[in-house]
Amino acid sequence: MLLQLDNLKVSYGLTRALRGFSMQVEPGQTTAVLGTNGAGKTTLLKTLSGFPRVASRALEMEVEEGEIHFDGDRIDRLKPDAIVHRGITHVPEGREVFRDLSVDENLWMGSYGSSSQLADVERIYEYFPALAERRRQRAETLSGGEQQMLAIGRALMGQPRLLLLDEPSLGLAPVIVQQIFAILQSIRDEGLTILLVEQNARLALEFADFAYILENGRGVLSGPCAELQRNDMVQEFYMGVGDNAERHSYADAKTYRIRKRWR
Repeated sequence: MLLQLDNLKVSYGLTRALRGFSMQVEPGQTTAVLGTNGAGKTTLLKTLSGFPRVASRALEMEVEEGEIHFDGDRIDRLKPDAIVHRGITHVPEGREVFRDLSVDENLWMGSYGSSSQLADVERIYEYFPALAERRRQRAETLSGGEQQMLAIGRALMGQPRLLLLDEPSLGLAPVIVQQIFAILQSIRDEGLTILLVEQNARLALEFADFAYILENGRGVLSGPCAELQRNDMVQEFYMGVGDNAERHSYADAKTYRIRKRWR
């Protein structure tokens, strides 16, 4: 087991974002976490990256309970730099590239704590040829899709064993999403373990091996993606298939099915 979470409870002040969530990620596996806005998906990735251990003037995240183990070692008390050294890198929602730095400089920023060399930068450019053409440009001049590519490339410069991806399709045109996921497919085929947070359930279930559905901070369903794709309630309430193709929670789906049965 590469990653294991046990009964994780995380709060923002009086608001609990994760309510006893547990999950496992096998080496070489791509695992997706699905859920609507506010389900706790981004909180999960921030917790794995060590953000609750960083002082902030904003409302602070706090791990109230639970443990996180990575490759057998407990990491839920480590700070972000120590977690990066262990081999976990994070592509945040919104990309968060260094806008005033060039593409090249952004990539080198991602090499912190790793032994990356010039050959590793060139490999990133092989993955993302559009970036190679703009290596001297400031990141703020890139399109949204190119910035997403840069954020992924920067994370790969850390030579991760586990890559955390937070909403990589957010705000991008379908053709750009298709390009990015084709590149991610090549990267995962090389054996990299990926934990993907994604609202596009259809895309995530097609890409990943195993998935968890998170609702209001709780895990409500999990299983191999092939099985979840055939699940009637997942199709109806997450993939927009069926007579009641609206975005509700999985708990709503259960209630709806029960009521429908008794009509």
